[in-house]
Amino acid sequence: MEKVYRIGEEFEGLDFNSSRLEKRFIKTMETLAGQPNKSIWSCSENRAEAKAIYRLLSSDGLDRQEILRTHREATIRRMIDTEETILAVQDTTSLNYNTQEKMEGIGYISDKTLGVNIHSCLAVTTEGLVLGLLDQTSYNREQPNNNIRTHDSKKVRLLEDKESYRWVKTFETSTAGLPEGVKVINVCDREGDMYELLDAIESSTQRRPTDLFLIRVAQNRITVDNQRVLDAIREKQCMGKVEITIPRDSRKNVKERKGTLQIRHDRFEIKRPAILNKIKTLKDSIAVWVVHAKEENPPKDVEPIEWFLMTNETVENAEAAFERIRYYTHRWKIERFHFVLKSGCKVEKLQERSMDKTTLLVLMYSVIAVLILNMTYIARIHPDISCTVFFEEDEWKVLYCIANKTKTPPEKPYTVAEAITYLSWLGGQKELPAMACRGLKLFGLGLKN
Repeated sequence: MEKVYRIGEEFEGLDFNSSRLEKRFIKTMETLAGQPNKSIWSCSENRAEAKAIYRLLSSDGLDRQEILRTHREATIRRMIDTEETILAVQDTTSLNYNTQEKMEGIGYISDKTLGVNIHSCLAVTTEGLVLGLLDQTSYNREQPNNNIRTHDSKKVRLLEDKESYRWVKTFETSTAGLPEGVKVINVCDREGDMYELLDAIESSTQRRPTDLFLIRVAQNRITVDNQRVLDAIREKQCMGKVEITIPRDSRKNVKERKGTLQIRHDRFEIKRPAILNKIKTLKDSIAVWVVHAKEENPPKDVEPIEWFLMTNETVENAEAAFERIRYYTHRWKIERFHFVLKSGCKVEKLQERSMDKTTLLVLMYSVIAVLILNMTYIARIHPDISCTVFFEEDEWKVLYCIANKTKTPPEKPYTVAEAITYLSWLGGQKELPAMACRGLKLFGLGLKN
């Protein structure tokens, strides 16, 4: 049975070398989680608590690596408990702080915009439950990017000198120390289509055969027999069809829809790009399986979905290809994570004096966003489970009474689906116990969008 993660349990083993600091941190996380869309002053119980939170954030003992380590260990425990394949989904989101020119350490995220880029890796089950963060880093540019390619910029640079190194570094960090029995598929969008990343994961399989990749193809790579991969896969006959739900595309104003995808798949041996030939540590070639999925009869005026997915896991038949497509659809969980972080936790409204403190708060809110997503998807996947998964006895009884305007609580617990209904009737009443109020806020953020 799935279990909702609570803040206190999430940070078991937290060690700041100060029990007082550790207790204050957990209390702060509970306060922020209670009303994640409010400022620190607004979500605090009183002025004294708000001041205590700001003192905590200024403390030299507040170690972000310790926060991430503790949460990561809790995430790994959940990965082990699932006893199934885990999708390690990584992506970057940009946080806009263009109005905060005086923030210490502020940098650029584009040619004119101030802010910070947050690169995260989420552990997600193949069923779609978000288990936690495996890694999170931040970066920006000291100078605006003018997009002008100079002679020096066209030279082959060491991977460590490129911004794209974050994809390889995140893979290495997120899979470090994982138990041998945990199968991990590293899922990336087209920005992760880097030969260096493929090589890193392939090299890792010599130590951990369970390290795999599933990446959306961006490059029409050349094979050892001088074929172009995308051209070759398009020429193959359709090997099967599958119906899926295609997520909405807010950037193109396209609604969620059902779609039928034609499936093709094949094995290729791709060559190391010529521009990387001087880097002798990279393999000369890598064997990959490519799955091509193209939408059949899309709605009028809608560009059809066309995915090219690349993996180092054998795809022997249409069923295996379907499974890779299903796995890739869970990449959108990290988009939802970014949505909750920005729209639910309002991290772009943070007004701290330094970028260091801002990214620390972003990490703290990231853990809260994970808990929000976990609660949301448990409710969606298992609507008939008991509400006791979310609430203690006094909490679900009080929730029922307030929602139904009665003084007589139910004798037996109701389902999660019913709890969601009750929560949707309510605002943010102070009568609700802390956890019930927290549940109200979290469910509201997760289910309205």
